[in-house]
Amino acid sequence: MKIILLWLLDLLRRFARTLDWPLLAALLALMGIGLAVLYSAGGHSEAMMKAQAARYAVGLGALWLLSRVSVIALRSATPAAYALSLLPLVAVLFVGTGRSGAHWIDLGVFYFQPAELMKLSLPMMAAWYLNLGTLPPRLSNLLVAAGIVALPTGLIMLQPDFGTAMLVAASGVFVLYLAGLSWWWFAAAGAGAATAGALALFAPIGWFSMLRPYQQDRILTFRDPENDPLGAGWNIIQSKIAIGSGGWSGMGWGQGSQSHLNYIPEHTTDFIFAVLAEEFGWIGVAVTLALYLFVTGRCLWIAANARDAFGRLVAGTLGLSMFVYVLVNGGMVSGLLPVVGVPMPLLSYGGTAAVSLLAGLGVVMAVQAHGGQRRP
Repeated sequence: MKIILLWLLDLLRRFARTLDWPLLAALLALMGIGLAVLYSAGGHSEAMMKAQAARYAVGLGALWLLSRVSVIALRSATPAAYALSLLPLVAVLFVGTGRSGAHWIDLGVFYFQPAELMKLSLPMMAAWYLNLGTLPPRLSNLLVAAGIVALPTGLIMLQPDFGTAMLVAASGVFVLYLAGLSWWWFAAAGAGAATAGALALFAPIGWFSMLRPYQQDRILTFRDPENDPLGAGWNIIQSKIAIGSGGWSGMGWGQGSQSHLNYIPEHTTDFIFAVLAEEFGWIGVAVTLALYLFVTGRCLWIAANARDAFGRLVAGTLGLSMFVYVLVNGGMVSGLLPVVGVPMPLLSYGGTAAVSLLAGLGVVMAVQAHGGQRRP
């Protein structure tokens, strides 16, 4: 009996030796919160909760598998993974479906969002290329890296999905930042983006030529949701009511009126954070945000301790990217940012986003477990 017990303990140790337990614990806590809020927001639907739990299980499986792959093997496979990720981005333009474009591919069993793959493969590809040369990158290397970022970003914008495109592009920017690129490059890029934004917002030619009608509606709604309270402004108005009604400790699990009376559209996906705020209050929001901050901080800690530039760039970028997703979704549901259709990581209902995020964190764990071996 003792021998069997020791054998089982050794088997468990080998099974879990590449997992980063602090990071995994925070992820499991976020998934638990997500399932609890989803069960309430979905009208106590066990089927929806089980479906999301199954997606989490697939994501955890991908996390475990990738955590066992050496950094050298991950680096070697990166160009092929990037190229393969581009194929569905092209295919979705012809066979995709969506409310305001072609964002999803119907695979029969589930809907697949190709853009989510780029949240992992793009920063890995940018890190792979920059790792080939000296850091900080030279101008020639910077131009190639910019092309690596621009290609999938442009394909995603053609869907059109401006919000996801900007988040994918941000992951490439984070790679360049962690690679030591000078601040004046970011200042110049920021000035250019601000100029383009001002042209789109305030110049008639830019407003009608650069922005689609649904994008114009989102900007006008962001400026003044009360301008169309029963139409374009409905989502954000009801979301802010839900957040405000939660108070300090919330209305209680399953007691949120805004979600259960269907005042909040997309209350299981894009606006699920408003449901969390209404039912669990600021305490629940603070705990959830603390978990997100811990995950981001843990990724940055792993990046700081990586001995390999590729591992450092990838781990740091994936952590910072998730933090930006949280900021954008949180700003969106609270009216601080325009509505862009970005889900809250591990809370919003959906499979592709959850699996790709967990897979990315599996890569982070691989960097931690295998020490970020130096390039041969």
